[in-house]
Amino acid sequence: MLRYQWEDAVRYWNSKKGEDCEQVGTTSRQKQKFTHTVGSKIFACVVEAEELSSGQKVGRLQLFHITHKKKDGSPMTSEAGEIMEKLKDKKAEYEAVASSNSSVNLDDIDNIIITEVLGPERYGQVRFQGSDVNPT
Repeated sequence: MLRYQWEDAVRYWNSKKGEDCEQVGTTSRQKQKFTHTVGSKIFACVVEAEELSSGQKVGRLQLFHITHKKKDGSPMTSEAGEIMEKLKDKKAEYEAVASSNSSVNLDDIDNIIITEVLGPERYGQVRFQGSDVNPT
C-alpha cells in the first residue's frame, strides 16, 4: 500500500461513514449464530477433498457436520451442536418416512431438512454451496 493510499484509508476509518460501517460489521458479527472451521477455504474444495478421501458423495448435511466441528469432533459452539442434533433427528424422521413411502425423493431430503431447521434460503445463495447458486 502506498503512503497516499494509507493516508486515505486512515482518513476514511476515522470519518463518520467509516465508523458507521464498522458498527454495522460489529452488529452483524454479534448476530452470527455459529461459525465454520474452514476459514477461507471454499466449501466446494472441502467437498472435493472429503469425497476423494471417503470415496462417497458428500451431501449438504454432511458438509455442515464437517465444517462446524473442531478437530476433536466436538461442535464449534453450543448453537452449532444444537443445530447438528436437530438435523440428525430430522434426517432420522425423514428416512423412516422414506423407507415406508417410495414417493419421497432421497436427494431432496437434505434440502428439506436444512430449510426446516435453518429457515428459508436467502435470495441468490444456497447454504453450504456459496453465492451464485440459486435455490430451485
